[in-house]
Amino acid sequence: MDAFLSEAFLTALLYGAMTAGVPLLLAGLGEQISEKAGVLNIGLEGMMLLGAYAGFVAAYYSGSFWLGFLGGGLGGLALAALMALLCVRLGMNQIVIGIALTIGAEGLTALLHHFQFARSYPRLDEVPVLPVPGLEQIPVLGPALFRHHALVYLAVLLVPLLAWLYRRSAIGLNLEAAGNKPGALDAAGVSVTATRVSAVLATGFLAGLGGAYLANVGAGLFVPFMTGGDGFIAIVLAMLARGRPVWVIFGALLFGVSLALTTALQVTGVNVPTDVVQMLPFAMVILVLVVFARHSVLPPALGLPYVRGDR
Repeated sequence: MDAFLSEAFLTALLYGAMTAGVPLLLAGLGEQISEKAGVLNIGLEGMMLLGAYAGFVAAYYSGSFWLGFLGGGLGGLALAALMALLCVRLGMNQIVIGIALTIGAEGLTALLHHFQFARSYPRLDEVPVLPVPGLEQIPVLGPALFRHHALVYLAVLLVPLLAWLYRRSAIGLNLEAAGNKPGALDAAGVSVTATRVSAVLATGFLAGLGGAYLANVGAGLFVPFMTGGDGFIAIVLAMLARGRPVWVIFGALLFGVSLALTTALQVTGVNVPTDVVQMLPFAMVILVLVVFARHSVLPPALGLPYVRGDR
């Protein structure tokens, strides 16, 4: 019991939860934008994976983590643009297209990685951190929460920014209307299609950014299929958050804890089968969905393909 309450264990657990939770946070916030506009982005996993590959390649060849994050965001954006074309513009089935894009991204990134890095598996240098003066000295919480790359703090600041955007800006109102009252938005002279396309593109960029963080900071290298279901967990987080960004960050940290448990247990010398620990996030997803099964977790107009008179 003392091992689980030790400073080393708690610090490793919280630090790992932050590292594992940031990709979920970015992807979950992106998915929330898309769902608010009425588009269920099942291709989120593929966007994260393509972002992880593009971000790693950009960081590896440029030597800059920031260019790596930009490359990851653009990688996710590229796949999101394809989904916007097929689902929003052409009205194809969102679930079928999303699954197809994910499978395609998995095959493409695995193939490209095989030809580029299969023999070497290069790693990036240690990521630079930005300690928060004063707070980093707090026992347990300081090194776990306040010694991270600057992107972590920007991801956290994105939560209140989106909360304000949804409630106080015309952009937020347009997103809400595109998902719940698309006919009213169209009657007001705002293009529902353009609103949804913009939302999907924003989702792709944030998902790709999350994938790049996973590869460049979380792992320091790219491995095929490395997202391991993070995209689908992020979709669940966005659904359960019901348009509230603050619930996305709480959910991301909760799942981050379960993802980081393996590393934290290794610090204490506790031997637990890795497969058992890695099953925890998905068991948690099932449990959460069962608990909320009696309540609708999807926006009422989610997936609405067409609005008459749309411009």
